[in-house]
Amino acid sequence: MLYWLIFILAALCLLAALIPVLPLSHGLVRIFDFPRTQLLTLTLAVAVAMLLLLPLNATIALPGAMLLVAMVIQLIHIARFTAVWPRTVKTFRGAPSDAQTFKVLVSNVKQSNRDYDRLVREIREYDPDLALFMEVDEDWLAALKDALSQFADSVECPLDNSYGMALFSKLELRKKSVRFLLNEKIPSFDCTVSLPNGETCRLITVHPEPPVPTDDTIGRDAEISLVGLDVRGTDIPVIVTGDLNDVAWSRTTRRFLRLSGLLDPREGRGQFNSFDARWFFLRWPLDHIFHSAHFQMVRMKRLAFVGSDHFPMFYELALLRRSADLKSESEDATGDDMEEARELIDTEKKRDRKPIGEDWEDG
Repeated sequence: MLYWLIFILAALCLLAALIPVLPLSHGLVRIFDFPRTQLLTLTLAVAVAMLLLLPLNATIALPGAMLLVAMVIQLIHIARFTAVWPRTVKTFRGAPSDAQTFKVLVSNVKQSNRDYDRLVREIREYDPDLALFMEVDEDWLAALKDALSQFADSVECPLDNSYGMALFSKLELRKKSVRFLLNEKIPSFDCTVSLPNGETCRLITVHPEPPVPTDDTIGRDAEISLVGLDVRGTDIPVIVTGDLNDVAWSRTTRRFLRLSGLLDPREGRGQFNSFDARWFFLRWPLDHIFHSAHFQMVRMKRLAFVGSDHFPMFYELALLRRSADLKSESEDATGDDMEEARELIDTEKKRDRKPIGEDWEDG
């Protein structure tokens, strides 16, 4: 009886590791991307139980093999987000004259959360130059405007459907637009940020739909892919940030990085799990910043709990002055990547539907 219990658990661990490998844009598949660290821990626990409770003979070969394969698959996905992996983005250690540095704060506030003061305290302590907020409605916008009066510029699109967005900036925004890329109720921002030394960078902020087991993820995957294609091949410094409702190691995000040529500064630094702030055992990296090779990372940090289901994320970036010689270390997109991205985008463009979760915060 104990053997068969271990066998079934081993089979389930292997199945959970394999499901997100399937090239299917559906929440029932894609949600298994999220808890890879938790599933690795569970797989290790089953392996230890097997070694302690079962006779060490040929009977454990099959469940042992399933557990080993499951662990390898999980490690392949998450190892790059540990300290053992080489850092794709270097830490800036140059002289102040070598770069223009600036600070970015990104926070999904959770629309129904009304604990404004907690977030305001974090903003004042870390003093960002750019502050992006998601799930912003009119009440949140009013509270933030009152607290962030020192921010000279802003882009605002408050909504009551959990997709509102607001960007506050101490830096000049020469160009700023609110875009609805694939759904008329899901905004994104596209701005040109002017730095104090006269250099500029492009900033794109996004908050696509979350995956749910009962629906497909075509909208989310298509929006992420569209942004990747939008910035692909550009020579100017680019930053893409926001709550992507996707983990750093997923099929969708890895494809985005190949399409865009952007880099993920978490590689070699850690996961920086920003969701779920309420449950320590259910956390994964949903809030991201990706950037071109023009930048190095000064510091990045997950901030304190602010009443939301997301922790705010803080980044300090350095835009290198000798940017002409910089080359991206990202993998290039394959023909399959381009075809998959275009199919997702074409499919979503033909649909007219409500965003997933737009009524989750009602009441």
